[in-house]
Amino acid sequence: MRKLMKAGTTAVLSLIVSPAAFAHFMLLKPSTDIVEGHRATTIEIEAKFTHPMEGEPNMPFKILDSGVVVNGHREKLHWKKVMIPAMKGSKKLVPMYKAEFKLRRPGVYKFYIYPSAYFEPAEEKFIQQVTKVEVEGFGMEEGWNKPIGLKAEIVPLTRPFGLWEGNTFRGRVYFNGKPAANVRVEIEYLNTKGVKVPADAFVTQVVRTDKDGYFEYTIPWAGWWGFSAIGYGGKKRYKDGKLYPVEFDAVMWVKAYPKPEGVK
Repeated sequence: MRKLMKAGTTAVLSLIVSPAAFAHFMLLKPSTDIVEGHRATTIEIEAKFTHPMEGEPNMPFKILDSGVVVNGHREKLHWKKVMIPAMKGSKKLVPMYKAEFKLRRPGVYKFYIYPSAYFEPAEEKFIQQVTKVEVEGFGMEEGWNKPIGLKAEIVPLTRPFGLWEGNTFRGRVYFNGKPAANVRVEIEYLNTKGVKVPADAFVTQVVRTDKDGYFEYTIPWAGWWGFSAIGYGGKKRYKDGKLYPVEFDAVMWVKAYPKPEGVK
């Protein structure tokens, strides 16, 4: 979560410009969000805990549970750990994970992970982000707007695949199966193009859910976009003999495609 702090000392200013002051996102990205044709197709999924708009730092985590739900059937995912630099040029390495999955039948494939909690010193709390992404398989679209029973979940009201840039994405946030009223939803672009922003406030976009847990956001340009609804785990955890709160978030990723050439 992006922190707001009063300026006035060098220490505070260093925190303001620190990457840790911006939004943490669990990235769950398939190699494609749409699979067409008639033959079984293998896609790759990657999971990484990072700051998407800034591209770093990457942070350590473990996958506690994961899977994919299609047509009411649930399967496990099998991950391979890959060590990557925490920062560009850094010797410190942290894990990301990759998995392959073969789509064999028509349906909406809903991939999800439960990661371990990460302690963020700058915010004095643990962060745990239950994350999902949906893939359309072989033209079947039924059920994309149905929850899969995650403890923290964004249920889309806008179909979460086949999106154009400029489309408005609408969703509903649930924590423990109940709509989450008036919660902060942070939004970031997975910045693979070196996009520069005019000020820090542009790094993380923010909306809030209404009294029934609904939110919406118009996607300004093409690429992968993450939505993170900020919750509270209702418990605390010890670290170094001190109790800290647990932020428990619902995260969802969607991909927007560029407008066709010649379309304004």
